Order: sequence, then C-alpha cells, then structure tokens
Amino acid sequence: MLNIKWSFLLFIISSFVGTAEPVAKILPITAEVGNPVELGKVNWERRLEKGIKMAEFQNKPIFLLFQEVPGCATCRSYGHNVLSHPLIVEAIEDLFTPVAIYNNKGGEDAKVLAYFREPSWNNPVVRIIDTDKKDIVQRISGNYTPLGVVQSMIIALKRSGKEVPSYLQLLEQELFANQQGTEKATLSMYCFWTGEKNLGALEGVIETQPGFMNGREVVQVAFDPSLISYEHLVEEAQKAQCASRVYADASDQKEKARAIVGKSKVQPLGNFRLDSEPKYYMSKTVYKYLPMTEIQATKANSLIGQGKKPDAVLSPRQMALLSYIRQNLNKKWPEAIGQDLTTAWNKVDQIRS
Repeated sequence: MLNIKWSFLLFIISSFVGTAEPVAKILPITAEVGNPVELGKVNWERRLEKGIKMAEFQNKPIFLLFQEVPGCATCRSYGHNVLSHPLIVEAIEDLFTPVAIYNNKGGEDAKVLAYFREPSWNNPVVRIIDTDKKDIVQRISGNYTPLGVVQSMIIALKRSGKEVPSYLQLLEQELFANQQGTEKATLSMYCFWTGEKNLGALEGVIETQPGFMNGREVVQVAFDPSLISYEHLVEEAQKAQCASRVYADASDQKEKARAIVGKSKVQPLGNFRLDSEPKYYMSKTVYKYLPMTEIQATKANSLIGQGKKPDAVLSPRQMALLSYIRQNLNKKWPEAIGQDLTTAWNKVDQIRS
C-alpha cells in the first residue's frame, strides 16, 4: 500500500517554488492507492508519529481511524460507503491529516491502540485529535454513516478555528435531511425551468424535479422541514409566481396551502411525469458533466439560471475536474445530472484513466 502523502509533498514543493495554485489542481481527483476495501479511497499515513509531524507542519487536525483489516462486513461497508465517498475523501485528505491504525495487528499499531485504550478486533472507530493526541470531538463509535463523520469533521474544524467549506456544509445538510426524512411539495407555475431556478435557491430545499401533473408544468420539491416549513415554502413560491396551483393529498398540507393561495388553487396529487431536461439551465453548460450531490446540482442549476457562476457550491477537486473536462471536451463525458455522485465520479475516473 502506498503511504506517500501527496498533499504534504506538494506543500513543501510549493513553499520553495512559491506557487499560488491550489494543491487540488495537481492531486488526483480520487485517491488512487492500493487500499484494502476497509480503508476506502483515502491516502492514509500508517505511522501516527509521522502523521503528527505532518499535521504540525500543515497546521491541521488529525483524522485517526482505527480499523480492522481484513475486517468484518461492517468494516468493509464503512470503507465502501463512507471512506470512498468522493467529497468525504477530499475533506479527510485536504482538511485533516489522515492516519490509519489497524486494530488487529501487532507492532506500532498495537502500541497506538494501547495508548488510546481502543479495543482490538473492533468495528471502525474515528478519533479527530490535535497534535498533542487530545480529542477535539467526541470519539465516533457505533455510528457508521457518512453523516456521523461529516458532522464530526465540521465540529472539529470549527473548534480548531478552521473555515468549514461550503461543499462540506451542503453535504451535511443533504445527509441530515435524508436521514431524518424530507418532505415534498408539488407546485405548478408557468414554466418549470423558472420554478427549479427560484425554488432551488431557497434555504432548506434539497432537490427539485421538473415535470408534468394534470396537464400542467410542475416542480416537485424535496425539502428539510427543520430548515424551511411547508407554509414558508409555499409563501416563497407564491411570491416568485411559482404557485399557480398547489397539489397535495395530506390534510395538513392542503389546509396550509389553501390559507396561502386560496381553496380553488389547491388540488389533489396526480401522476407525475419527469421532464426530459431536468436541471435545464445546468444542462446547457459544461457543468452537466460534473458529478455533484443532489443538493449541489439543485443549487448550481439555480445559480446558473440567475446568471451566476455555481463555483461557490463546489469543492476544490470538483473545480479541478471541471477544468480538466473543459480542456478535454473531445472526450465522451457522460452527463452526470440525476446520477449518484459516487457512480458518476467513478465513470469520470474511468474516462480520465
């Protein structure tokens, strides 16, 4: 397994040559290491003391993974579903110093295990520590979800006085909404492209889908009710002329919608047919080839529709990939709109290789 820490080496190089180019423009888009599945796609340092020196030099917290390798189904699943998520990999590598300790080996691994009093032959455990080996956040154990890691990384960055990038905040918002459960609203307007643009910009909106219902153009909106209420969503839609009809079956939604748009404009849900050009504004640009999470695509499409660049919602490696795509438009890039982020990213990596 390769243990070369590319960001560390490139940081040293940049210190001597004085380059202002972000490291992400040079790094691989996805880690290309011969990792066992339990370690996912992160480029890990395997020696804690070396990792501490690197973290001191880079002024970063340490992302310390205790993992069973080879491991059980839970360990393999964690590597596949959490430690291979492209944006989580990027955050771990770029915002932290990643160190992996095997909890079923002897030697230096066993010494580190003993120091932190971690059990051997155990399911994955993550500790985010400082260079004095002190926990910055509560030890992550028993939570094997992407959300658990993302939330802890965000808290650790804040407590370390570091900026939390927008892409990581959006990822946390989407993962939280999907875990807690989103609500849906279906609204009709004169143009569903405009509807996606206006509704997608609202805080708390996770996903928009344009289509047809009862012979009208509609947008189906998935939203986080902890960030935006159904009433506020309909009110904002009405202000934007995106609520000529509101479709609902749930009694509480019908009651709330009638109070805002009037009884005659609230109708039962019908069969929804997705339009052939979702994320219309983005689909007319090179951004259509870029793998994104659903919330990123929703916000990016809205920004493009407003005549703005969507770069603020993207990660540095997504921006690096976008630059590569622009420079190689002769390649047959698949459209990523509507695709799962990891699936789309793997397809792009296959073309790049």
